[in-house]
Amino acid sequence: MPMLVIEGTYRVIGARPDGDSVRFYPTDPSHWDLVPGPHKVQRNKAGGAQLRLDAIDALETHYIPAHGHELHQPPPYAGRAADALIAWLGFTAVARDGRGTITAAEPAQAPGFILTRGADMYGRCVALVGRGSAPGPDGEPLHVDTALLRQTANHSQVAEGLAYPTYYTKLYVGLRAALTTAVQEARTTAKGVWPVDTTTTGAKIDGLASLTESVVLLPKLFRRLADYLALGDGDPSLAGFGAFLEQRADRVLIISKGQFTGLSTVVEITDQTVRMLHPPEDLVFDER
Repeated sequence: MPMLVIEGTYRVIGARPDGDSVRFYPTDPSHWDLVPGPHKVQRNKAGGAQLRLDAIDALETHYIPAHGHELHQPPPYAGRAADALIAWLGFTAVARDGRGTITAAEPAQAPGFILTRGADMYGRCVALVGRGSAPGPDGEPLHVDTALLRQTANHSQVAEGLAYPTYYTKLYVGLRAALTTAVQEARTTAKGVWPVDTTTTGAKIDGLASLTESVVLLPKLFRRLADYLALGDGDPSLAGFGAFLEQRADRVLIISKGQFTGLSTVVEITDQTVRMLHPPEDLVFDER
């Protein structure tokens, strides 16, 4: 799988990184213009841009629904994923203020590299995240195999059970298979979120409070539930959630069936209980 190599540094002071995103500053900011795809990487005046770690989704530490206030998933697990990513990148002595913004860290910036094939619709560069020296020339394409994938934060987060697999169509099959192996091993050995995960067993939703304090499930499903409940003006009923998912029209490939369908068809709603009919690693979402 050829991916663009970009060298640079990670910075966390003044930011609120979670378990699947962090800010990156290329050594040569013009290399952002080499990132392929229809969406341009949005960068600040210093050349930094927000990364979205490819193929994984960690519990939300600060999500704002379209019609609501900031929400989070259960803090012990969401915060653990964020702390693990920051530590993996090489930061120590991390201090935060009351909102979770990092006010101090050692070092001020950590060297690393990213491997990317594009940006998402929000201008975040979607990337495999590495630390230290790049495995190939800066600004050039490099073949990425499973051995290199295992050296990334993406693989580390799923291997430790700190992030869910969330695959999109641009990810190559071989890399997806390696991540799935790591996910299944983490689940079998009860690492991270897996002992408390309710994505496929069923999550009882009594309103936004249950989503933020007790229910641990796939972040994409959390976001859809949060958006739906925020529209409900305090009504916790899930009676209209299926129709809401149909309106969102998320397209998903069920790998085991070789079939594209809508997200609404793989989510079962029984009274106030929601569950997915397939595990996250059996799904590939259509990149839009």
